[in-house]
Amino acid sequence: MSEFKGLKPILYGGREVWPLVEGGKGVSATNHASSGAWAAAGGIGTVSAVNADSYDAEGKIVPQIYDAMTRRERHEQLITYAIDGAVEQVKRAHDIAGGNGAININVLWEMGGAQQVLEGVLEQTRGLVTGVTCGAGMPYKLSEIAQRYNVNYLPIISSARAFRALWKRAYHKVADLMAAVVYEDPWLAGGHNGLSNAEDPLRPEDPYPRVKALRETMRAEGIADSVPIVMAGGVWFLREWNDWIDNPELGQIVFQFGTRPLLTEESPIPDGWKNALRELEPGDVLLHRFSPTGFYSSAVRNPFLRELEARSERQVPYSRVSAGEHTVQLDVGVKGKNFWVAPRDLERARGWAAEGHTHALRTPDDTVVFVDPTERETIRKDQSDCMGCLSHCGFSSWKDHDDYTTGRLADPRSFCIQKTLQDIAHGGPIDRNLMFAGHAAYRFKQDPFYSNNFTPTVKQLVDRILTGD
Repeated sequence: MSEFKGLKPILYGGREVWPLVEGGKGVSATNHASSGAWAAAGGIGTVSAVNADSYDAEGKIVPQIYDAMTRRERHEQLITYAIDGAVEQVKRAHDIAGGNGAININVLWEMGGAQQVLEGVLEQTRGLVTGVTCGAGMPYKLSEIAQRYNVNYLPIISSARAFRALWKRAYHKVADLMAAVVYEDPWLAGGHNGLSNAEDPLRPEDPYPRVKALRETMRAEGIADSVPIVMAGGVWFLREWNDWIDNPELGQIVFQFGTRPLLTEESPIPDGWKNALRELEPGDVLLHRFSPTGFYSSAVRNPFLRELEARSERQVPYSRVSAGEHTVQLDVGVKGKNFWVAPRDLERARGWAAEGHTHALRTPDDTVVFVDPTERETIRKDQSDCMGCLSHCGFSSWKDHDDYTTGRLADPRSFCIQKTLQDIAHGGPIDRNLMFAGHAAYRFKQDPFYSNNFTPTVKQLVDRILTGD
């Protein structure tokens, strides 16, 4: 391997910064402490504006309690919490940065009330936020919002095709504020990602040709090579990306780190989560489809995720009348006689019921899944407690506009994402909650930097990254 070329600073938001971005990780996994420190070290810190924490007069986190009667009212509470929290996080991060680096905010376009939240935050943080990164969906309106508040925008995409659609429809009108394009690799990045129906979750593609195709698309649309592409997902040692640096085929490249900043002194995630990251092995992060967003996402394959896998395996198709191979009536788990299944599936269903999975819950795909009474109670309660955290939720059938329903049956194979992410971020059990991580997280265990339980500060991590390690 040739000697590490090293990085040169880039101009972003009117000042020189390292081409290193801290990934903005969902609910409370990236906050003012980590992003402020990343900016203070000269990089681009990212405050997560997805239901961020706010604080009381004593500096304690304000619990987000949803006591309104209806989902719509709880959704309004959620938007208020989200704006208040993100504004507080941005102000604190800006103070910590002390005029160094830059502060971005990250939103998911698929979060409930995304536009309202983004506008509410930008309105109250003028001059503090350099740019907005946004993915999870097709955020066509991102550019016009950025223009209104005069901030940079950095769309997150996972293919040249997705970028081209956004550019043609909206972004070409606000070309001057598009500061970079984030390529988030669907097979390597943690959290939600944009794997399309044309791509196979089990057959990862090399990111180089995909990023090269993105640059070619950008050039064809007249976008200068000085507009960076941010490589996100799977980045650990920069020396492994040596041939990407100063590469005329790719133009300016910036690197995003999502997983490594989780294990720092300033990272807000609880110690249990940090310690678990040190023990992961290759293959312990699963690309799965249980998220109520409908997107693929990557998380640690802990007991929480294994239970969702097992639940989906206890599933049989049915029809309302005897038809085709559905020739026998289901006699366990359901009330009524109009559930017709295949004979072999009746045997399987009886077996599951005998093991204690005595309740069959209907899914939107004309199947039933078998769960035990406790699981059923949790699913029903979580569905009725829905606070509208997504624009469309498969788990609760919530939609954040028009008639407030997706019109589809709520899906018991999924889960309440807001509940589990809030819980794990605030000290809940790591084996009973969704634990997002990128696919390179197993490297914590292999990387000598972290030996003897060493936890670096963000500054130590950034300095280390800049050496190529």
